[in-house]
Amino acid sequence: MDDKEIIAKADSHDGNAINLQQDSPVQDDAVIDDNEVILEADSLYHVYESKAEDGNVVALRGLHVKVLAGEAVAVVGPSGSGKSTLLKCLGGLMKPSAGSVSLANKNMTRLSGKELVKLRQKTVSFIFQEGNLLPDLSARDNVAQPLRHQGVRAKVAHKKAMDILERLGMGHRAMARPSMLSGGEQQRVAIARALITEPRLILADEPTGALDPVTSREVLKLFKDLHDNDGVSFLIVTHSKEVSMFADRSLELRDGRFVAEHGRDVNVKDLSAGRELIVDDFGTITLPPDLLTRMGGPGRYTVGEVSSGNLQLVGDVVSETGEMVLAANCPACKHDYHADDSQQCPVCGASRPMVEK
Repeated sequence: MDDKEIIAKADSHDGNAINLQQDSPVQDDAVIDDNEVILEADSLYHVYESKAEDGNVVALRGLHVKVLAGEAVAVVGPSGSGKSTLLKCLGGLMKPSAGSVSLANKNMTRLSGKELVKLRQKTVSFIFQEGNLLPDLSARDNVAQPLRHQGVRAKVAHKKAMDILERLGMGHRAMARPSMLSGGEQQRVAIARALITEPRLILADEPTGALDPVTSREVLKLFKDLHDNDGVSFLIVTHSKEVSMFADRSLELRDGRFVAEHGRDVNVKDLSAGRELIVDDFGTITLPPDLLTRMGGPGRYTVGEVSSGNLQLVGDVVSETGEMVLAANCPACKHDYHADDSQQCPVCGASRPMVEK
């Protein structure tokens, strides 16, 4: 005989608590979201095939992620957790083994090569850790390259490239080749190249990983300006807590799974009344990955209130990350900065770190 199934609803929640209420299986009304979704992935898996003794490597394990128009999301986690693979799948640079990815409401996994290129050109731009500039082209020509690929005339593309370089403080270095630019200057050129197509979404892979602390903050300040004033959406994968603090929320990725969500703007409204869960005859509850993420991930939960048709599970509340500020003292020579907002120690020259307030 088949297992008896009980339909339970995620009726309400508080911090890391969830109330499960028994009800008859009904079809819920569609939830209307006033915010436009610019990027969404559903049940995303990616497997790297290998003939090694350990067998295939599962990099992504059924991920669900949603980025709203004008939202900045960071994906944080250790090396090998699947961050770069996720970014490539979300940007259409790599086809996932299973699942779907939608960009601007178009399912990228079902598009032809030409359709995918056209969609990416209109919607998304990429920024990588090393910049990936073409070594034989000047900064201006590197920035203009995406427009030239779209068939825009050289004169028009070069003018727009110069306008963006001027905005980023790189106008005086427009004719320099990448080998003549510093790491920070190369990254600014890469950002300018990403902006020239006026994308709605920027996908960035460790954008400050190769930069010194001072230059990193300048890049993050630029990202914040684009986010706040131009409404550009961001999805950034990073090891850096400082970078993740720029985002509206951060998703923690470990072993190909999202295990937690952090930030000041955590969207808990997705756990609305009417969410259906399944409890089988053995007492097993199947939690959707996004619900488990918002609960704080797998772990130990205490049984709270129990009554007929109602069960409350309570876990440790995930604390919000604090505000990042410049350190009051130099970690090397203990110099007291007082009210000074300088980025380097005037005594020993060490970079001034950011600390959690």
